[in-house]
Amino acid sequence: MTETLYLTETDRREFEATVERTLDDRVVLDRTCFYPTGGGQPNDTGVLRADGDEWRVTDVQKKDTVYHVLEPAGDDLPSTPVEGTTVEGVLDWERRFAHMRYHTAQHLLSALLLEEYDARTTGNQLYDDHAHLDCEYERFDDDDLERIERRLNELVDDARSVRWYTMDREEAEETLDTDRTRIHLLPDSITEIRIVEIGGDDGEPYDRTACAGTHVANTEAIGTVHVTGRETKGTDEERVHFELE
Repeated sequence: MTETLYLTETDRREFEATVERTLDDRVVLDRTCFYPTGGGQPNDTGVLRADGDEWRVTDVQKKDTVYHVLEPAGDDLPSTPVEGTTVEGVLDWERRFAHMRYHTAQHLLSALLLEEYDARTTGNQLYDDHAHLDCEYERFDDDDLERIERRLNELVDDARSVRWYTMDREEAEETLDTDRTRIHLLPDSITEIRIVEIGGDDGEPYDRTACAGTHVANTEAIGTVHVTGRETKGTDEERVHFELE
């Protein structure tokens, strides 16, 4: 099983690994910093290098393990490095860092909507230049969107710390607020939960959510948030669009 460095060392940009398995244009590494698509967060991209050769990582997917889809940098290269090769992985850091900022902003938005509008998040999708969040709410008006944007930027400017850790699922379900953590959305097969927590004002977290995504360590890294619009997605469901400077 691939060691998932992206869950513990989210600010790491380069790493060494060994090719454990090859399948057509895909490789499995013994360890990786490349984030696989999931939880509304797109996969990382970058390169793998070995002995002067280079392969572009164009897609990353997690199934039974983490699969990296490669494109050779030259016509004379094989589709993948051979099994047993030691490779250097380098992330496209600007893309990854944008995903980290957007994902952390989405957590702030989810917490804000739940606390101030009693609107539970039902889904989200992040990109490197915009994002949207779906929630249970009848309809936001322009005044709501202005207030949401103002409050989001106040939370960002508070420079709240962000941390992540793992918990046994049974303990998490017994001790944490399931409306906020959204543990019930996870498959029953997941027995260890990764929790992402954003600091609060009174010793209690502002947000505490089950999440396997990557995040910045402090909300100030998010930058200015612009709420760019809304749309109705069904009965009592709204979609909020936002962008970061």
